[in-house]
Amino acid sequence: MRIFHLLLIVSCFFISCNKKQHTEENHKYTNDLINETSPYLLQHAHNPVDWKAWNQEALDKAKAENKLIIISVGYSACHWCHVMEEESFENEAVAKLMNDNFISIKVDREERPDIDQIYMNAVQLMTGKGGWPLNCIALPDGRPIFGGTYFTREEWTKALTELSDLYKNNPKKASEYADKLVAGIQKAELISVNNSPADFKNSAISDAVKLWQKELDYKEGGLAGDTKFPMPGALSFLLRYSIQNNDKATQNYVHTTLAKMANGGIYDPIGGGFSRYSVDSKWHIPHFEKMLYDNAQLVSLYSDAYLATKNELYKKTVVETLNFVEKELMASNGAFYSSLDADSKNRSNKREEGAYYVWKKEELQTLLKYDFSLFQEYFNINENGLWENGNYVLFKTQADKDFAIKNKLTVAELDSKVKNWKQILLAARNKRPRPHLDNKTLTSWNALMIKGYVSAYRAFKNPHYKEVALKNANFIVNNQLQKDGSLNHSYKEDKSSIVGFSEDYATVIDAFISVYQITLDEKWLTKAKQLTDYTITHFWDKKSNLFYFTSNTSKDLISRKMEIVDNVIPGSNSVLAHNLFLLGHYYSNETYSKTAQQMLNNVKEDALQAPTEYYNWLNLMMNYTDDYFEVAISGKDAVAKTSQLQSYYLPNILIAGSTAASKLPILENRFADNETYIYVCVNKACKMPEKEVNVAVGKIKNGL
Repeated sequence: MRIFHLLLIVSCFFISCNKKQHTEENHKYTNDLINETSPYLLQHAHNPVDWKAWNQEALDKAKAENKLIIISVGYSACHWCHVMEEESFENEAVAKLMNDNFISIKVDREERPDIDQIYMNAVQLMTGKGGWPLNCIALPDGRPIFGGTYFTREEWTKALTELSDLYKNNPKKASEYADKLVAGIQKAELISVNNSPADFKNSAISDAVKLWQKELDYKEGGLAGDTKFPMPGALSFLLRYSIQNNDKATQNYVHTTLAKMANGGIYDPIGGGFSRYSVDSKWHIPHFEKMLYDNAQLVSLYSDAYLATKNELYKKTVVETLNFVEKELMASNGAFYSSLDADSKNRSNKREEGAYYVWKKEELQTLLKYDFSLFQEYFNINENGLWENGNYVLFKTQADKDFAIKNKLTVAELDSKVKNWKQILLAARNKRPRPHLDNKTLTSWNALMIKGYVSAYRAFKNPHYKEVALKNANFIVNNQLQKDGSLNHSYKEDKSSIVGFSEDYATVIDAFISVYQITLDEKWLTKAKQLTDYTITHFWDKKSNLFYFTSNTSKDLISRKMEIVDNVIPGSNSVLAHNLFLLGHYYSNETYSKTAQQMLNNVKEDALQAPTEYYNWLNLMMNYTDDYFEVAISGKDAVAKTSQLQSYYLPNILIAGSTAASKLPILENRFADNETYIYVCVNKACKMPEKEVNVAVGKIKNGL
């Protein structure tokens, strides 16, 4: 089921990306993108290229004029998208070539991941590589014949000229190639139903982890290599695995990674929040864009790690990251925006990656005065911290306790100094031109942020975190949930749009279940079940027992794909399988339970052979291989006792609770007046109910 590569046309560069925005007030050109709301599409609205948005009108126009289609995909925080725009799409000669011979369609991959998924698959089949910007040439009916990522102006012009000539002179050859490529797209990631009995073993997971360990960087954290990507879901699985299996080496690896990321330049020590990834092996120099989905998942990860360790660094990281999210990415209505650009204007008024975040030594000396020497040592204003052009990216290489002892300070004294430094630098940085904000709201990413706030509330009991989670959950219900029970994917300027994808349903269901677990308000569980039933009706493939990425109402794509593999965000199928597992327990629903088990069984062999790509599936597998506990808390103090229970790191439990009699199967007939009982059950067997949380926790940790 692994993606296979046919090296058929070109070799392309894998370049991950960032973007630029127009600031001119007078425009020589304006195209159809001016009517869109996506910041990425609006960026191209004044290119001389006659860009269209992806819609039926543009597709029909290509067929009517018998023109090839250019499908150019990017996103708002994409640096190399900006470079290609500047070099090619703003060039009038290139634009004329495109306008005369092609219908050019711009796609925001964050708004239309379904389109991106199909044409990215095509480019990977053609070149063996992928990335953004993604540029694909297709026949008038949308079938791709050529593609790549970033092209120089010369490469782009040459490719367009040759393809235009090919289609005019030999359309049959182009069509035959397109047939083969589409067949490859449709076969890629096809899943066969595994009809053998579902037999999941902990020893098999251990073998998969051993395979994974060969790729781990135990010194610096993350995966071995010249770049470092935070993979919150993968680290979350390894944290759980290492604790439940008493694997100290893997546990130490996870904590090394968490400390290196929190102290590295990938984390913004002045304003809080994480950048997308680092371009070096020590987490020092980031690709400076800040994405909502990264920060949401990292908040969940660090919150859980705090529960497991009570490490104050993890708490500080969560608090500062959420402060960043609320200051920079949260709207007054409770919605969360998508990202902050990596680029901003530098001192010369030119756009430059990281300009908002980096520091000159002289500037720091002026701002910090007599404290500079201590600051210099703390944040490595030396050859270790130097990036390029005399700029420094702040990062730490010593723990606060060790640094304090070395400099004859108490930890409290050091903490006071650091807070003062941050206030001084933040005030200075706020005077700089700010990075561009992508202010569209994506349902799936907002759901991840809900989960982040729920995780932070469970760890730190700050009622504000619960309030923010509820506010955003209600925003989704009131704006993105439609009357027919469907979800929309995007929201901007008071307009909800774009039919939702399986990722929206998967993450929202997961978020609503988590909201139920901290509020015990069953309406959230009810909504999660309703969305699950809608997903089964409109996304489920009965043949494979898995879910398509697009609804059966989607009509304008050449192929319906499935998202199986876990990436920086877990694949929608693995999240849906988790949801079905949980809801199967809550509602004693055998259909849900059997579906989750069959989904996992279908991908079992791939998951065990490629654990880095199936970490969330392995996380689900642990629910079957180790004891998985149902904990039902019923009585007047259920909310308080639930909160107390959630102060422990217990990844192998499902929590249900009610302060009154409930018809929910897991809680039915368990309410008693004037008492609050905790029922701990595993494999449909329960011990006598307990009144004290610590006693119930003891049963869980000792396996009953």
